[in-house]
Amino acid sequence: MPPFTWSPEEIRRVGYRAVDLVAAHLTQLPDRPVFRPVPEALTADLLATPLPQHGESADAILDRFTREIDPYPFGNGHPRFYAWVNSPPAPIGIFADALAAAMNPSVAGGNHAAVWIERQVLEWFKGVLGFAQSSMGLLVSGASAASITALAVARQVACVRLGSDVRATGVPTIGPDGRAIRLLAYRSAEGHACHQKAIELLGIGHANLRIVPTDAALRMIPSELDAMLTADLSAGAAPMAVIANAGTVNTGAIDPLDAIADVCARHGVWLHVDAAYGAPAILSTDYRGPLLPIARADSVALDPHKWLYVPVDAGLVMIKDAASMRNTFSLVPPYIRTDGDIHGVQGPPWLSEYGPEQTRPFRALKVWAAMRYFGIDGYRALIEHDLSLARHLAQQVREMPDLELWEPQGLSIVCFRIVPASLRGDDNRLDALNRDALRNLQLSGRGFLSSTILNGRVWLRACIVNPRATEADIDAVLGELGKAGSR
Repeated sequence: MPPFTWSPEEIRRVGYRAVDLVAAHLTQLPDRPVFRPVPEALTADLLATPLPQHGESADAILDRFTREIDPYPFGNGHPRFYAWVNSPPAPIGIFADALAAAMNPSVAGGNHAAVWIERQVLEWFKGVLGFAQSSMGLLVSGASAASITALAVARQVACVRLGSDVRATGVPTIGPDGRAIRLLAYRSAEGHACHQKAIELLGIGHANLRIVPTDAALRMIPSELDAMLTADLSAGAAPMAVIANAGTVNTGAIDPLDAIADVCARHGVWLHVDAAYGAPAILSTDYRGPLLPIARADSVALDPHKWLYVPVDAGLVMIKDAASMRNTFSLVPPYIRTDGDIHGVQGPPWLSEYGPEQTRPFRALKVWAAMRYFGIDGYRALIEHDLSLARHLAQQVREMPDLELWEPQGLSIVCFRIVPASLRGDDNRLDALNRDALRNLQLSGRGFLSSTILNGRVWLRACIVNPRATEADIDAVLGELGKAGSR
Protein backbone atom coordinates (compact mmCIF):
# COMPACT_ATOMS: atom_id res chain seq x y z
CA MET A 1 0.00 0.00 0.00
CA PRO A 2 1.38 3.48 -0.82
CA PRO A 3 2.41 5.33 2.34
CA PHE A 4 -0.09 7.83 3.76
CA THR A 5 2.59 9.87 5.50
CA TRP A 6 5.27 11.37 3.27
CA SER A 7 8.70 12.51 4.32
CA PRO A 8 9.56 16.21 3.98
CA GLU A 9 11.82 15.31 1.07
CA GLU A 10 9.04 13.49 -0.81
CA ILE A 11 6.58 16.32 -0.19
CA ARG A 12 9.09 18.79 -1.61
CA ARG A 13 9.98 16.59 -4.59
CA VAL A 14 6.38 16.00 -5.66
CA GLY A 15 5.42 19.55 -4.70
CA TYR A 16 8.13 21.05 -6.87
CA ARG A 17 7.00 18.94 -9.79
CA ALA A 18 3.39 20.04 -9.25
CA VAL A 19 4.51 23.69 -9.10
CA ASP A 20 6.37 23.18 -12.38
CA LEU A 21 3.12 21.92 -13.92
CA VAL A 22 1.26 24.96 -12.58
CA ALA A 23 3.92 27.29 -13.97
CA ALA A 24 3.88 25.58 -17.37
CA HIS A 25 0.08 25.64 -17.53
CA LEU A 26 -0.18 29.34 -16.71
CA THR A 27 2.71 30.60 -18.82
CA GLN A 28 2.22 28.44 -21.91
CA LEU A 29 -1.51 29.15 -22.30
CA PRO A 30 -1.10 31.95 -24.88
CA ASP A 31 0.71 29.53 -27.20
CA ARG A 32 -1.96 26.84 -26.92
CA PRO A 33 -5.47 26.60 -28.36
CA VAL A 34 -8.06 28.49 -26.33
CA PHE A 35 -10.25 25.40 -26.41
CA ARG A 36 -9.76 21.85 -27.57
CA PRO A 37 -12.51 19.23 -27.19
CA VAL A 38 -11.60 16.11 -25.29
CA PRO A 39 -11.18 13.32 -27.89
CA GLU A 40 -13.91 10.69 -27.89
CA ALA A 41 -11.35 7.92 -27.47
CA LEU A 42 -10.06 9.54 -24.28
CA THR A 43 -13.53 10.11 -22.80
CA ALA A 44 -14.44 6.49 -23.54
CA ASP A 45 -11.25 5.30 -21.87
CA LEU A 46 -11.81 7.52 -18.82
CA LEU A 47 -15.33 6.22 -18.31
CA ALA A 48 -14.33 2.60 -18.87
CA THR A 49 -11.32 2.60 -16.55
CA PRO A 50 -12.21 1.00 -13.19
CA LEU A 51 -11.07 2.23 -9.81
CA PRO A 52 -7.45 1.02 -9.46
CA GLN A 53 -7.06 -2.11 -7.36
CA HIS A 54 -3.53 -1.10 -6.41
CA GLY A 55 -2.35 2.43 -5.81
CA GLU A 56 -0.25 4.43 -8.28
CA SER A 57 2.78 6.53 -7.52
CA ALA A 58 2.52 10.30 -7.29
CA ASP A 59 4.67 10.56 -10.40
CA ALA A 60 2.36 8.28 -12.37
CA ILE A 61 -0.62 10.41 -11.31
CA LEU A 62 1.11 13.62 -12.38
CA ASP A 63 2.00 11.94 -15.66
CA ARG A 64 -1.69 11.18 -16.17
CA PHE A 65 -2.55 14.82 -15.43
CA THR A 66 -0.04 15.97 -18.02
CA ARG A 67 -1.33 13.54 -20.62
CA GLU A 68 -5.10 13.35 -20.03
CA ILE A 69 -6.20 16.54 -18.25
CA ASP A 70 -3.93 19.53 -18.80
CA PRO A 71 -4.26 19.56 -22.63
CA TYR A 72 -8.06 20.00 -22.43
CA PRO A 73 -8.84 22.94 -20.11
CA PHE A 74 -12.08 24.88 -19.92
CA GLY A 75 -10.20 27.74 -21.56
CA ASN A 76 -10.82 30.61 -19.15
CA GLY A 77 -7.12 31.08 -18.37
CA HIS A 78 -6.35 31.98 -21.99
CA PRO A 79 -6.04 35.67 -22.99
CA ARG A 80 -8.54 35.12 -25.84
CA PHE A 81 -11.28 33.51 -23.77
CA TYR A 82 -14.28 35.84 -23.34
CA ALA A 83 -17.18 33.47 -22.76
CA TRP A 84 -19.60 33.52 -19.82
CA VAL A 85 -18.17 35.12 -16.62
CA ASN A 86 -15.14 32.94 -15.95
CA SER A 87 -11.92 34.70 -15.07
CA PRO A 88 -8.39 33.31 -14.97
CA PRO A 89 -7.17 32.51 -11.45
CA ALA A 90 -4.73 34.83 -9.75
CA PRO A 91 -1.56 32.82 -8.93
CA ILE A 92 -1.65 33.98 -5.30
CA GLY A 93 -5.09 32.40 -5.02
CA ILE A 94 -3.83 29.12 -6.46
CA PHE A 95 -1.16 28.82 -3.80
CA ALA A 96 -3.49 29.97 -1.04
CA ASP A 97 -5.91 27.23 -2.11
CA ALA A 98 -3.12 24.68 -1.73
CA LEU A 99 -2.27 26.00 1.74
CA ALA A 100 -5.93 25.81 2.73
CA ALA A 101 -6.04 22.19 1.55
CA ALA A 102 -2.95 21.42 3.60
CA MET A 103 -4.61 22.77 6.75
CA ASN A 104 -7.95 21.15 5.74
CA PRO A 105 -10.13 22.63 8.51
CA SER A 106 -13.89 22.45 8.70
CA VAL A 107 -14.88 26.08 9.02
CA ALA A 108 -18.19 25.51 10.76
CA GLY A 109 -17.01 27.31 13.86
CA GLY A 110 -14.63 27.20 16.75
CA ASN A 111 -11.65 29.34 17.68
CA HIS A 112 -9.08 28.66 14.96
CA ALA A 113 -7.47 30.84 12.31
CA ALA A 114 -9.77 29.87 9.42
CA VAL A 115 -12.83 31.18 11.27
CA TRP A 116 -11.24 34.54 11.94
CA ILE A 117 -9.89 34.89 8.40
CA GLU A 118 -13.39 34.37 7.02
CA ARG A 119 -14.76 36.92 9.46
CA GLN A 120 -12.04 39.38 8.42
CA VAL A 121 -12.91 38.89 4.74
CA LEU A 122 -16.58 39.49 5.55
CA GLU A 123 -15.67 42.77 7.27
CA TRP A 124 -13.74 43.85 4.18
CA PHE A 125 -16.71 43.17 1.93
CA LYS A 126 -19.02 45.07 4.25
CA GLY A 127 -16.80 48.07 3.64
CA VAL A 128 -16.78 47.60 -0.14
CA LEU A 129 -20.57 47.17 -0.33
CA GLY A 130 -21.49 49.81 2.25
CA PHE A 131 -23.05 47.35 4.72
CA ALA A 132 -23.02 48.04 8.45
CA GLN A 133 -20.78 46.07 10.81
CA SER A 134 -23.93 44.64 12.40
CA SER A 135 -24.71 42.75 9.18
CA MET A 136 -23.59 39.16 8.59
CA GLY A 137 -22.44 37.09 5.67
CA LEU A 138 -20.83 33.86 4.58
CA LEU A 139 -18.51 32.58 1.93
CA VAL A 140 -20.38 29.99 -0.12
CA SER A 141 -19.80 28.04 -3.32
CA GLY A 142 -21.21 30.73 -5.60
CA ALA A 143 -24.18 32.93 -6.44
CA SER A 144 -26.57 29.97 -6.64
CA ALA A 145 -25.88 29.04 -3.01
CA ALA A 146 -25.87 32.73 -2.07
CA SER A 147 -29.32 33.17 -3.63
CA ILE A 148 -30.77 30.17 -1.81
CA THR A 149 -29.31 31.45 1.45
CA ALA A 150 -30.52 35.03 1.02
CA LEU A 151 -34.01 34.11 -0.19
CA ALA A 152 -34.38 31.61 2.66
CA VAL A 153 -33.85 34.50 5.06
CA ALA A 154 -36.31 36.62 3.09
CA ARG A 155 -38.84 33.77 3.36
CA GLN A 156 -38.23 33.54 7.11
CA VAL A 157 -38.82 37.28 7.56
CA ALA A 158 -41.97 37.23 5.45
CA CYS A 159 -43.41 34.25 7.32
CA VAL A 160 -42.67 35.78 10.73
CA ARG A 161 -44.58 38.84 9.56
CA LEU A 162 -47.47 36.56 8.60
CA GLY A 163 -47.41 34.90 12.02
CA SER A 164 -46.18 31.59 10.63
CA ASP A 165 -43.24 29.40 11.70
CA VAL A 166 -41.92 28.23 8.34
CA ARG A 167 -39.24 26.05 9.94
CA ALA A 168 -41.85 24.10 11.89
CA THR A 169 -44.82 23.91 9.54
CA GLY A 170 -43.40 24.71 6.11
CA VAL A 171 -44.44 27.40 3.67
CA PRO A 172 -47.83 28.72 4.80
CA THR A 173 -50.85 28.58 2.55
CA ILE A 174 -53.44 29.78 5.09
CA GLY A 175 -52.94 32.79 7.34
CA PRO A 176 -54.05 33.24 10.97
CA ASP A 177 -57.23 34.92 9.72
CA GLY A 178 -58.13 31.89 7.59
CA ARG A 179 -57.37 33.59 4.28
CA ALA A 180 -55.20 31.96 1.64
CA ILE A 181 -51.60 33.14 1.51
CA ARG A 182 -49.51 33.34 -1.65
CA LEU A 183 -45.83 34.15 -1.21
CA LEU A 184 -44.46 35.99 -4.24
CA ALA A 185 -41.01 36.91 -5.54
CA TYR A 186 -40.21 39.39 -8.31
CA ARG A 187 -37.43 39.72 -10.87
CA SER A 188 -37.00 40.77 -14.47
CA ALA A 189 -36.63 38.36 -17.38
CA GLU A 190 -32.90 39.20 -17.31
CA GLY A 191 -32.50 37.68 -13.84
CA HIS A 192 -30.28 34.63 -13.49
CA ALA A 193 -31.80 31.15 -13.52
CA CYS A 194 -30.38 30.46 -10.06
CA HIS A 195 -33.17 32.57 -8.58
CA GLN A 196 -35.85 30.36 -10.07
CA LYS A 197 -34.02 27.33 -8.71
CA ALA A 198 -33.90 28.95 -5.29
CA ILE A 199 -37.62 29.78 -5.36
CA GLU A 200 -38.43 26.21 -6.33
CA LEU A 201 -36.15 24.66 -3.69
CA LEU A 202 -37.64 26.91 -1.00
CA GLY A 203 -41.11 25.60 -1.72
CA ILE A 204 -42.42 28.86 -3.19
CA GLY A 205 -42.75 27.49 -6.74
CA HIS A 206 -41.84 29.29 -9.93
CA ALA A 207 -45.53 30.02 -10.63
CA ASN A 208 -45.12 32.56 -7.84
CA LEU A 209 -42.08 34.19 -9.40
CA ARG A 210 -43.41 37.34 -11.05
CA ILE A 211 -41.58 38.83 -14.03
CA VAL A 212 -41.26 42.61 -13.97
CA PRO A 213 -41.06 44.37 -17.36
CA THR A 214 -37.80 45.95 -18.51
CA ASP A 215 -36.95 49.01 -20.57
CA ALA A 216 -35.08 49.09 -23.89
CA ALA A 217 -31.79 48.69 -21.99
CA LEU A 218 -33.15 45.53 -20.30
CA ARG A 219 -33.32 47.20 -16.87
CA MET A 220 -36.19 46.60 -14.48
CA ILE A 221 -38.79 49.39 -14.59
CA PRO A 222 -39.46 50.60 -11.01
CA SER A 223 -42.92 51.97 -11.79
CA GLU A 224 -43.97 48.58 -13.16
CA LEU A 225 -42.64 46.88 -10.03
CA ASP A 226 -44.53 49.39 -7.89
CA ALA A 227 -47.79 48.72 -9.75
CA MET A 228 -47.36 44.94 -9.45
CA LEU A 229 -46.66 45.10 -5.72
CA THR A 230 -49.63 47.41 -5.15
CA ALA A 231 -51.97 45.11 -7.07
CA ASP A 232 -50.69 41.93 -5.41
CA LEU A 233 -50.94 43.38 -1.91
CA SER A 234 -54.46 44.57 -2.63
CA ALA A 235 -55.34 41.03 -3.76
CA GLY A 236 -54.13 39.62 -0.44
CA ALA A 237 -50.84 38.14 -1.68
CA ALA A 238 -47.65 38.28 0.39
CA PRO A 239 -44.69 39.71 -1.60
CA MET A 240 -41.59 38.05 -0.18
CA ALA A 241 -38.64 39.47 -2.12
CA VAL A 242 -37.62 41.57 -5.10
CA ILE A 243 -34.48 40.42 -6.94
CA ALA A 244 -32.64 43.24 -8.71
CA ASN A 245 -29.60 42.98 -10.97
CA ALA A 246 -26.30 44.77 -10.47
CA GLY A 247 -24.83 43.55 -13.74
CA THR A 248 -26.75 40.92 -15.69
CA VAL A 249 -24.78 38.09 -17.27
CA ASN A 250 -26.54 38.70 -20.59
CA THR A 251 -25.60 42.32 -21.30
CA GLY A 252 -24.14 43.77 -18.09
CA ALA A 253 -27.31 45.77 -17.43
CA ILE A 254 -27.64 47.41 -14.01
CA ASP A 255 -31.16 47.89 -12.72
CA PRO A 256 -32.02 51.33 -11.24
CA LEU A 257 -31.20 50.14 -7.74
CA ASP A 258 -32.00 53.35 -5.89
CA ALA A 259 -35.50 53.61 -7.33
CA ILE A 260 -36.13 49.91 -6.77
CA ALA A 261 -34.99 50.25 -3.15
CA ASP A 262 -37.49 53.10 -2.74
CA VAL A 263 -40.30 50.89 -4.04
CA CYS A 264 -39.32 48.01 -1.76
CA ALA A 265 -39.10 50.30 1.27
CA ARG A 266 -42.52 51.76 0.53
CA HIS A 267 -44.11 48.30 0.41
CA GLY A 268 -41.98 46.69 3.13
CA VAL A 269 -40.54 44.03 0.77
CA TRP A 270 -37.09 42.41 1.02
CA LEU A 271 -34.63 43.58 -1.65
CA HIS A 272 -32.01 41.09 -2.84
CA VAL A 273 -29.37 42.36 -5.26
CA ASP A 274 -27.65 39.89 -7.57
CA ALA A 275 -24.22 41.48 -7.86
CA ALA A 276 -22.41 38.19 -8.46
CA TYR A 277 -20.68 39.57 -11.55
CA GLY A 278 -21.02 43.34 -11.38
CA ALA A 279 -20.29 44.32 -7.77
CA PRO A 280 -16.50 44.77 -8.12
CA ALA A 281 -17.15 47.53 -10.69
CA ILE A 282 -18.15 49.66 -7.70
CA LEU A 283 -14.40 50.33 -7.51
CA SER A 284 -14.40 51.88 -11.00
CA THR A 285 -15.02 55.49 -11.95
CA ASP A 286 -17.82 54.87 -14.45
CA TYR A 287 -19.91 52.44 -12.44
CA ARG A 288 -19.47 53.53 -8.85
CA GLY A 289 -22.57 55.74 -8.94
CA PRO A 290 -25.02 53.14 -10.30
CA LEU A 291 -23.68 50.48 -7.90
CA LEU A 292 -23.52 52.47 -4.64
CA PRO A 293 -27.23 51.78 -3.89
CA ILE A 294 -26.26 48.14 -3.30
CA ALA A 295 -25.83 49.39 0.27
CA ARG A 296 -29.62 49.74 0.52
CA ALA A 297 -30.26 46.05 -0.19
CA ASP A 298 -31.36 43.57 2.47
CA SER A 299 -29.11 40.94 0.91
CA VAL A 300 -26.43 40.76 -1.77
CA ALA A 301 -24.75 37.97 -3.74
CA LEU A 302 -21.21 38.49 -5.02
CA ASP A 303 -18.77 36.01 -6.57
CA PRO A 304 -15.08 36.68 -5.86
CA HIS A 305 -14.37 33.85 -8.30
CA LYS A 306 -15.73 36.03 -11.10
CA TRP A 307 -14.37 39.58 -11.30
CA LEU A 308 -11.96 39.32 -8.39
CA TYR A 309 -10.03 36.50 -10.10
CA VAL A 310 -10.14 34.11 -7.14
CA PRO A 311 -10.02 30.37 -8.00
CA VAL A 312 -13.38 28.59 -8.01
CA ASP A 313 -15.25 28.19 -5.76
CA ALA A 314 -15.65 31.43 -3.85
CA GLY A 315 -19.05 33.05 -3.54
CA LEU A 316 -20.34 35.53 -0.98
CA VAL A 317 -23.74 36.27 0.53
CA MET A 318 -24.23 39.33 2.72
CA ILE A 319 -27.37 39.83 4.85
CA LYS A 320 -28.23 43.10 6.58
CA ASP A 321 -30.38 41.47 9.29
CA ALA A 322 -27.88 39.17 11.04
CA ALA A 323 -30.42 38.01 13.64
CA SER A 324 -32.90 36.84 11.01
CA MET A 325 -30.09 35.09 9.14
CA ARG A 326 -29.19 33.17 12.29
CA ASN A 327 -32.83 32.40 13.10
CA THR A 328 -33.28 30.97 9.60
CA PHE A 329 -30.53 28.37 9.89
CA SER A 330 -29.34 27.86 13.45
CA LEU A 331 -30.02 24.49 15.04
CA VAL A 332 -27.91 25.14 18.12
CA PRO A 333 -30.06 25.34 21.27
CA PRO A 334 -30.01 28.82 22.81
CA TYR A 335 -28.41 27.57 26.05
CA ILE A 336 -25.20 26.55 24.26
CA ARG A 337 -24.94 29.38 21.75
CA THR A 338 -21.44 30.85 21.91
CA ASP A 339 -22.05 34.57 21.64
CA GLY A 340 -19.02 35.77 23.56
CA ASP A 341 -16.60 32.89 24.20
CA ILE A 342 -13.98 34.27 21.83
CA HIS A 343 -10.99 33.23 23.90
CA GLY A 344 -12.15 29.69 24.61
CA VAL A 345 -12.46 26.61 22.45
CA GLN A 346 -15.84 27.49 20.96
CA GLY A 347 -14.99 30.96 19.69
CA PRO A 348 -17.63 33.37 18.32
CA PRO A 349 -21.07 32.25 17.09
CA TRP A 350 -20.54 29.40 14.67
CA LEU A 351 -20.62 30.27 10.98
CA SER A 352 -22.69 27.14 10.34
CA GLU A 353 -25.54 28.82 12.25
CA TYR A 354 -25.89 31.36 9.43
CA GLY A 355 -26.25 29.03 6.44
CA PRO A 356 -27.13 25.51 5.30
CA GLU A 357 -23.58 24.07 5.27
CA GLN A 358 -22.24 22.37 8.38
CA THR A 359 -18.99 21.16 6.82
CA ARG A 360 -17.50 24.29 5.30
CA PRO A 361 -14.14 24.48 3.45
CA PHE A 362 -11.49 27.11 4.05
CA ARG A 363 -12.64 29.25 1.10
CA ALA A 364 -11.59 32.44 2.82
CA LEU A 365 -7.83 31.91 2.53
CA LYS A 366 -7.66 32.37 -1.25
CA VAL A 367 -10.02 35.37 -1.08
CA TRP A 368 -8.02 36.86 1.78
CA ALA A 369 -4.73 36.32 -0.04
CA ALA A 370 -5.98 37.86 -3.29
CA MET A 371 -7.46 40.89 -1.54
CA ARG A 372 -4.23 41.44 0.38
CA TYR A 373 -2.14 40.94 -2.77
CA PHE A 374 -4.04 43.34 -5.05
CA GLY A 375 -5.58 45.76 -2.57
CA ILE A 376 -8.25 48.24 -3.58
CA ASP A 377 -5.93 50.09 -5.97
CA GLY A 378 -4.79 46.92 -7.69
CA TYR A 379 -8.31 45.64 -8.17
CA ARG A 380 -9.44 49.01 -9.46
CA ALA A 381 -6.69 48.93 -12.10
CA LEU A 382 -7.53 45.37 -13.18
CA ILE A 383 -11.25 46.11 -13.46
CA GLU A 384 -10.60 49.34 -15.35
CA HIS A 385 -8.39 47.31 -17.72
CA ASP A 386 -11.26 44.92 -18.48
CA LEU A 387 -13.72 47.80 -18.91
CA SER A 388 -11.31 49.51 -21.29
CA LEU A 389 -10.99 46.36 -23.41
CA ALA A 390 -14.78 46.07 -23.57
CA ARG A 391 -15.03 49.68 -24.78
CA HIS A 392 -12.34 48.94 -27.38
CA LEU A 393 -14.22 45.88 -28.63
CA ALA A 394 -17.48 47.84 -28.80
CA GLN A 395 -15.81 50.59 -30.82
CA GLN A 396 -14.26 48.08 -33.22
CA VAL A 397 -17.68 46.52 -33.76
CA ARG A 398 -19.24 49.95 -34.44
CA GLU A 399 -16.66 50.59 -37.14
CA MET A 400 -17.18 47.29 -38.99
CA PRO A 401 -19.99 47.42 -41.57
CA ASP A 402 -20.83 43.70 -41.28
CA LEU A 403 -21.21 43.79 -37.48
CA GLU A 404 -24.00 45.17 -35.33
CA LEU A 405 -23.52 46.22 -31.69
CA TRP A 406 -26.10 45.74 -28.95
CA GLU A 407 -26.45 49.02 -27.11
CA PRO A 408 -26.19 50.20 -24.44
CA GLN A 409 -23.03 48.23 -23.84
CA GLY A 410 -22.76 47.45 -20.13
CA LEU A 411 -19.84 46.72 -17.78
CA SER A 412 -17.32 44.42 -19.49
CA ILE A 413 -19.88 42.59 -21.66
CA VAL A 414 -20.18 43.29 -25.38
CA CYS A 415 -22.98 41.72 -27.43
CA PHE A 416 -22.89 41.93 -31.21
CA ARG A 417 -23.74 39.93 -34.29
CA ILE A 418 -22.63 39.39 -37.85
CA VAL A 419 -25.03 41.12 -40.27
CA PRO A 420 -23.73 40.99 -43.86
CA ALA A 421 -25.68 43.25 -46.18
CA SER A 422 -26.86 40.28 -48.26
CA LEU A 423 -28.73 38.77 -45.28
CA ARG A 424 -30.17 41.83 -43.59
CA GLY A 425 -33.86 41.40 -42.95
CA ASP A 426 -33.61 37.60 -42.94
CA ASP A 427 -33.41 36.97 -39.19
CA ASN A 428 -33.49 33.18 -39.41
CA ARG A 429 -30.51 33.03 -41.73
CA LEU A 430 -28.67 35.62 -39.63
CA ASP A 431 -29.25 33.47 -36.54
CA ALA A 432 -27.90 30.41 -38.36
CA LEU A 433 -24.89 32.37 -39.62
CA ASN A 434 -24.00 33.61 -36.14
CA ARG A 435 -24.40 30.16 -34.60
CA ASP A 436 -22.15 28.63 -37.24
CA ALA A 437 -19.56 31.38 -36.96
CA LEU A 438 -19.45 30.96 -33.20
CA ARG A 439 -18.99 27.22 -33.43
CA ASN A 440 -16.26 27.60 -36.05
CA LEU A 441 -14.46 30.14 -33.87
CA GLN A 442 -14.64 27.96 -30.77
CA LEU A 443 -13.41 24.84 -32.58
CA SER A 444 -10.60 26.77 -34.27
CA GLY A 445 -8.91 27.16 -30.88
CA ARG A 446 -8.01 30.76 -31.75
CA GLY A 447 -10.74 32.50 -29.76
CA PHE A 448 -13.74 31.74 -27.59
CA LEU A 449 -16.97 33.71 -27.22
CA SER A 450 -20.42 32.64 -26.10
CA SER A 451 -23.86 33.52 -27.44
CA THR A 452 -27.15 34.71 -26.04
CA ILE A 453 -30.70 35.52 -27.11
CA LEU A 454 -31.76 39.17 -27.16
CA ASN A 455 -35.19 40.19 -28.41
CA GLY A 456 -35.61 36.67 -29.74
CA ARG A 457 -32.48 36.74 -31.90
CA VAL A 458 -29.01 35.16 -31.62
CA TRP A 459 -26.21 37.51 -30.57
CA LEU A 460 -22.54 36.81 -29.98
CA ARG A 461 -21.39 37.72 -26.50
CA ALA A 462 -17.97 38.62 -25.12
CA CYS A 463 -17.45 38.98 -21.38
CA ILE A 464 -14.00 40.32 -20.59
CA VAL A 465 -12.87 39.50 -17.05
CA ASN A 466 -9.34 38.68 -18.10
CA PRO A 467 -6.32 40.78 -17.05
CA ARG A 468 -4.14 38.74 -19.40
CA ALA A 469 -6.03 40.01 -22.45
CA THR A 470 -4.80 42.89 -24.60
CA GLU A 471 -6.26 45.01 -27.39
CA ALA A 472 -4.22 42.88 -29.80
CA ASP A 473 -6.01 39.78 -28.48
CA ILE A 474 -9.40 41.45 -28.95
CA ASP A 475 -8.53 42.43 -32.51
CA ALA A 476 -7.22 38.94 -33.26
CA VAL A 477 -10.44 37.30 -32.06
CA LEU A 478 -12.49 39.68 -34.22
CA GLY A 479 -10.31 38.75 -37.18
CA GLU A 480 -10.76 35.04 -36.51
CA LEU A 481 -14.50 35.57 -36.15
CA GLY A 482 -14.56 37.15 -39.57
CA LYS A 483 -12.83 34.09 -41.04
CA ALA A 484 -15.22 31.81 -39.15
CA GLY A 485 -18.19 33.71 -40.52
CA SER A 486 -16.82 33.40 -44.06
CA ARG A 487 -16.50 29.65 -43.64
